[in-house]
Amino acid sequence: MKVRHAQPYKGDIIHVVVETPQYSLEKYAYDRDLKAFSLKKTLPAGSAFPFDFGFVPNTLCDDGDPVDALVLVEGETYPGCILAARLVGVLEAVEADKNNKQVRNDRLIAVSVESQLYKNITDVKELDKKMIHSIEDFFTSYNKQEGRTFKPLKWNNAKAAHKKVLTCKE
Repeated sequence: MKVRHAQPYKGDIIHVVVETPQYSLEKYAYDRDLKAFSLKKTLPAGSAFPFDFGFVPNTLCDDGDPVDALVLVEGETYPGCILAARLVGVLEAVEADKNNKQVRNDRLIAVSVESQLYKNITDVKELDKKMIHSIEDFFTSYNKQEGRTFKPLKWNNAKAAHKKVLTCKE
């Protein structure tokens, strides 16, 4: 049986492959060689993913990975679940590794098309300021635990998020 890969776009909707579900205390990552999800690490006590985190399939960015995406959705998903989502913005950021090599590593922000709670959100400017702050804090502290720095540059709109996907298409 031949399996087709999900396309990044279908109209205004992107597909996101969930690696790590919302509230997870573990970080999962897709292993291209094994073609499976593996446990990458356990987060320290008190840390958890604020929303579903994954990647846009068939994309490749400057950092060598697919485009990262954080999807606002209520309810439970699982690693490997494909979510149809509407882009609402992007957190533009620079990440530095342990050797201080700087690379752009933006995070798309999207809303699941199945969401009832977030369905009316069309732009990141509509998100609660506490939510924006907690998303930035999560990525900053998560990277610090990995020995990297994560510096948010700015929040940008859905148009910039769409452009990011298109410029990173494989």
